[in-house]
Amino acid sequence: MAKVILALDTASATEAIRLVEALGEAADFYKVGLELYTRAGPSVVSELRARGKRVFLDLKLHDIPNTVVGAVAAASDLSIDLLTLHAAGGRAMLEAARGARTGPMRLVGVTVLTSLASEDLRAAWGRDIDSVSAEVDRLADLAQASGLDGVVASAEEAAALRARHGAGFLLVVPGIRPAGTDRGDQKRVATPAAAVRAGADYLVVGRAVTSASDPSAALATVLSEVAGAEAETPGTRG
Repeated sequence: MAKVILALDTASATEAIRLVEALGEAADFYKVGLELYTRAGPSVVSELRARGKRVFLDLKLHDIPNTVVGAVAAASDLSIDLLTLHAAGGRAMLEAARGARTGPMRLVGVTVLTSLASEDLRAAWGRDIDSVSAEVDRLADLAQASGLDGVVASAEEAAALRARHGAGFLLVVPGIRPAGTDRGDQKRVATPAAAVRAGADYLVVGRAVTSASDPSAALATVLSEVAGAEAETPGTRG
C-alpha cells in the first residue's frame, strides 16, 4: 500500500513539531529536508523519532565518495527510514554510500527533480534532451546497478519505472498536488490518485497540507484519495 510522507519544510523545529503534534496519529511519516535540517540539525530527527514517527531525511547527497560515506554513516546513526542521494553523483559514490549504510535505513537515488523540464536539463547538462523520462530511466538504471533501494522520480515516470524495475524497487514520488491546488515551483506534478495508479510506494506531500488553513482536513483529503485509488487499482506495485 502506498504511504504518504508529509514534508516538514518549515523554518524552525518548533514550527515543525507544533504541526506534528497537531496532526497526531493521522501522520506517522515525515520528511526532513535541507531547510529544516540546516536550521535544526539532527536534533529535529531525534524529536520525531522520540514521538514514534518515521523519518525520510531528504539531503540529496552529492559529493566525493569519501565525504558521502561519512554522511551516510552519520545518517544511519539517526535511525531514519529513508535517505536521498543524487544518482548523478555516479556509481562510485552510490556504491560507497551503500557500503557505508548500517541498520534498516534505505537509500534512494534522486533522478530528475520535479522542478526541472527538458529545457532546464539541456541548459544544465549542455546537450540535447529528447525526453526527461529517458534521463530518469538512465539514472534509475544506474541507481539499481549500484545497489540502491529505489529512486525519487515524478509520477509521470513512475509507471515505466515500475514496469522496468519490478515490485521490490522503491518509488518515492514528490510533486504531489491534489486537484485544484497550486503547482508552486514544480513542473512535473500529479494528484495523489494518479501517483498511486502509477505505482508509487511513497507520496511526498508538502505545501498542499502544511500551508492549508486546516492541515488536518487537507491531510484527510489526501489520505482518502490514496485509499480510494488503492481500492481501484490493487496490485499496482506487483
